[in-house]
Amino acid sequence: MSKKELTEEQENIARIGKALSHPVRIAILQLLARQECCYHGDMSEVIPVAKSTLSQHLKELKDIGLIQGTITAPSLKYCINQENWEKTKMVLNDFLTEIKTQAACQL
Repeated sequence: MSKKELTEEQENIARIGKALSHPVRIAILQLLARQECCYHGDMSEVIPVAKSTLSQHLKELKDIGLIQGTITAPSLKYCINQENWEKTKMVLNDFLTEIKTQAACQL
């Protein structure tokens, strides 16, 4: 069997996994998902991390497109990027459905 290049889909799933791999990012997504509209305010008052750390996590989520945000000093506004979130759900669902477990795998 010869080596094959990683597919764009595999790279994309890995990027999604990395973006979702930290509990602070999960907390951010959960906070934004509970909002009827975009979140205005200081998330560091709600999420127990330093502002600089929070900014890094927000950047990771923005870079992959799971959230969108604007800064209009002095306020910040963040929302789930609905279009990209739907695409992400489809990619992850396809991936998880593709991985089939064998009923009687013996080690």
